[in-house]
Amino acid sequence: MEEKPQTVSLRYYGISPWEIEVIYDLFNGKFMILQEEIEMEEGEETFVSSLTIDIPVPFSEEFFKWFEFKTWEKVKSIIKEMKRRRGKGHAIMIEIMFAGNPNVRFVTDSDENHDFNSAIEKIDFVVELLPYHLKDDSMSDNPTEVLYKYDVESGKWVLDSVLANQKRTSFPKKDRI
Repeated sequence: MEEKPQTVSLRYYGISPWEIEVIYDLFNGKFMILQEEIEMEEGEETFVSSLTIDIPVPFSEEFFKWFEFKTWEKVKSIIKEMKRRRGKGHAIMIEIMFAGNPNVRFVTDSDENHDFNSAIEKIDFVVELLPYHLKDDSMSDNPTEVLYKYDVESGKWVLDSVLANQKRTSFPKKDRI
C-alpha cells in the first residue's frame, strides 16, 4: 500500500477533543484525515456519543500489516477507553467501515463494558472469516456491502446483512453466518 493513499473520515458527536485528537493522530500516520462533528440523529437519543471511522482501504490482512498491528491495537485501546469513560448503558455507538469490494462495516453499541471490549478486540479476527462468508450459499452474488454486528450470546461478530444489487438482505439471528 502506498503512503497516505486516501482520506480517513472521522464523524462523531459527544467525543471529547482529547479522544478525537488521539484517534486523529493514530490514523494521521498513514492517511489524510477529514474530521466532522455531527449532530445526533433521530433515534440515537440513547447514545451520548457516536464515532464512525471510514477507512478507504479494503478490510484485509494486508491492511493490518501495512497499518501496523501495534497501531491498530492503540486504536482499539482508545475506543475501549471511550466506552469505559462513559460507563454502563448504550452510551456509545461505534461504526468502523472499510472500503473495498465489498465494503465491510462493523457496528457495536453493547451496553456492557466486557461485551463492548470483546467486540472491539475481535474486529480483526473477521479478516480470516470474510472470504468464507462471501462464498456462503446464502450470500447474494457480488455484494457491495456486508454489515457485521457483534452477537453477545456467541461472543462473535456475525453477518447481519448484505447489500447486493441495491437490495439489502438481512439474516435472522438463527441464520447468521
